Amino acid sequence: MKNPRLHTLMEEWLPEATIDDMQEKMERGELTSHDLVLMYQARIAAFDKTINSVLELNPDALHIAAALDVEREQTGPRSPLHGIPVLVKDNIDTGDKMHTSAGSLALKTSIAEKDSFVAYKLREAGAVILGKTNMTEWANFMANGMKSGYSSRGGQVENPYGPGKFDVGGSSSGSGASIAANLAAAAIGTETDGSILSPASQNSLVGIKPTVGLVSRKGIIPIAHTQDTAGPMARTVKDAVYLLEAIFGQDSQDPATMVRLPEFNHNDLFDKKALNGIKIAVVQEEYIGKWTKEQERIFQKAVEKLKELGAEMMEAVIPAAKAKWGYNVLSYEFKADLNAYLNSLTPTIPIRTLADVIAYNDEHEQKTLKYGQEVLLESEATSGELTETEYLEELEFNLYMAREQGIDYALKEYGADVVLFPMAGSTIASKAGYPSVTVPTDYTEEGEPVGITFTGTAFNEPLLIRLAYAYEQATKVRRSPDLRINASKKIHTTP
Repeated sequence: MKNPRLHTLMEEWLPEATIDDMQEKMERGELTSHDLVLMYQARIAAFDKTINSVLELNPDALHIAAALDVEREQTGPRSPLHGIPVLVKDNIDTGDKMHTSAGSLALKTSIAEKDSFVAYKLREAGAVILGKTNMTEWANFMANGMKSGYSSRGGQVENPYGPGKFDVGGSSSGSGASIAANLAAAAIGTETDGSILSPASQNSLVGIKPTVGLVSRKGIIPIAHTQDTAGPMARTVKDAVYLLEAIFGQDSQDPATMVRLPEFNHNDLFDKKALNGIKIAVVQEEYIGKWTKEQERIFQKAVEKLKELGAEMMEAVIPAAKAKWGYNVLSYEFKADLNAYLNSLTPTIPIRTLADVIAYNDEHEQKTLKYGQEVLLESEATSGELTETEYLEELEFNLYMAREQGIDYALKEYGADVVLFPMAGSTIASKAGYPSVTVPTDYTEEGEPVGITFTGTAFNEPLLIRLAYAYEQATKVRRSPDLRINASKKIHTTP
């Protein structure tokens, strides 16, 4: 970076700067949003060739930042996100010059006619949408065995803590890797099952997977309407909360949001003693035999730390832990939901149905079918009308087991306030449509990040946030990846 002042800030201050830190400097006139965008663009240029997390940049970002700087001078900041550069996943519509493709070459030229509700809310809060992040193609609902973070449009996302060595997590892999490497202040990911929580855990981040209905899905390329949600990924709990507060809210275009939503009170959320007296049901039964001894040691260490902080820990056995989950619900809903999304695109886009996507992939198989498209084909074989008995029965099973025999069972049977899962435990909460918050807890001896996940019943985000914040403040385990070492390896990640 040629500007000496910005170069010094970028090297010495920016790597772990929080949103509060950025706002403080902007309020004192020591920094502008325009400066922040320049610094983040410089970091992307310097380091993203290694991790391949940012798919494209917003060509208007510097102009937007400059306008927000003038607004700050004239009327003050709109919110804690005023002038803050954020990234969004490539399945989230932005009504600007950027594309929205879900990582697929079939949609590489698709530009949304208007913002998704999430993008609209971010702009309303004064955030600068810096760019789009790479992701697992079709949110990892394309092929069996597809590697997390791979897309035919963007190539392979790498974990900045160990490129080519550690799993980056999926499918919001680009959002996770980019924020771990501090290529923006924070990012938005999406989740159907684990796609926020897993990359958050793998990249030493805080990930908030909201209750289905807290955040509108309008304008987001879908998998399944009963499980899909968008949510924040950030380096600290407080930064993640700033994003969540900006994007949640009722949207008449998404019926799931037209319910009574929780209130977020800053005075209650950031309490370092929030774990004192809390009852936590520890569900680890389904993970026994699936994790390494080191991962088990890390999890038990986290349990002991929670006890030390005043929480009452109870080992819980829940019927849902033994459930045999299928993915028929996702397969049936994907065709119906994706066809509806594709039909809403501008007429210049020839891809109007899932069948069109499959045909495009077949025609360009050398570039598009590295892992095949078996999952897409299975979904296309359904009627798309959601009337099949197999679908309806599995949907009812999922909701009953995940709620009444899962999360709600643990809370009621053990008198617990929340449930604790190892690492990125997500499946039961995803089937229930319930919220989870993942927070960093440690690293393996090789340096791979590990997180723990707090889960609760519907719309219980405020409690989960309080507990995650208290744990974060008591442990403060997060450390930056060594990007200079990784950059020197020059890993080739293009398809």
